[in-house]
Amino acid sequence: MPQAAIDIEQLLAGLNEPQREATTYGEGPLLILAGAGSGKTRVLTHRIAYLVATDAAKPNEILAITFTNKAAGEMRERAELLVGRRVRAMWVMTFHAACARMLRAHADRLGYTRQFTIYDQADSRRLVKRCLDELSIDPKRFTPAAIQSQISDAKNKLRDAESYGRMVGSFFEQTVADVYRLYQRELHRMNAMDFDDLLVRAVNVLEMFPEVRDRYSEGFRHVLVDEYQDTNRAQYRWLQLLVEEHRNLMVVGDDAQCLLEGTLVTMADGDQRPIEEVRVGDVVLSGYGDGCFDGARVERTHRSFAF
Repeated sequence: MPQAAIDIEQLLAGLNEPQREATTYGEGPLLILAGAGSGKTRVLTHRIAYLVATDAAKPNEILAITFTNKAAGEMRERAELLVGRRVRAMWVMTFHAACARMLRAHADRLGYTRQFTIYDQADSRRLVKRCLDELSIDPKRFTPAAIQSQISDAKNKLRDAESYGRMVGSFFEQTVADVYRLYQRELHRMNAMDFDDLLVRAVNVLEMFPEVRDRYSEGFRHVLVDEYQDTNRAQYRWLQLLVEEHRNLMVVGDDAQCLLEGTLVTMADGDQRPIEEVRVGDVVLSGYGDGCFDGARVERTHRSFAF
């Protein structure tokens, strides 16, 4: 059954001037910076509808990405209210879901079957623990959680086990490198990927196989990303490869949620350190309300990148 035409005048009626300008933007990269509650996601979904309404893109030529399943579900619901069943042909999902979908079609090129298993955080931690046991490493000295965090951080920076091993500067990092190598061998042996591998392997398949890269970079005429300030190196590289052909990338973010390189962070001992030098396991001074401060251990870090 043919879909009803989208009324462009009605679509734009509820938007203010900056929102309307962003929604109707033409070709090329588009960066939208705005604070919480300013309607950033609304602009993104209205732009999706505008692209379809003006035939700037077919529904299956649109990739819309966000960070959580809940946010992706809400984005899809909002888009469906505007474009109807056309949303079913779009990729409206998280980074990890999009990468998993891509790999289900191409993982065999990387030595996996297309029925590979996806390990969640608990599965991953159990495997790290087994690797520690096999390497006779005391899990009380180097906890599975700490090792897992370091491996995850390395993958988000697109550092494989070998490149990580060449950069070690401490006994702890050497331990991580040893576990990382075994961990990856075991994952591959079991035809499994962890969440971080989904991004890394999707980047791998796009970089290594031009015909795969061309299929997606030509196929996705418009790529839209919500909460862009949270992207890491692997996500940035994946997006970069996908927009090679058309360069129609719209990213929406809140620059107030970003801390620039060089921002000084006060450590628990009172010293100050540039934020890019803060590592997992460091203890920083953190506010607890009512004017109280105490040490808080850093559990994870990530670095955002811009085009």
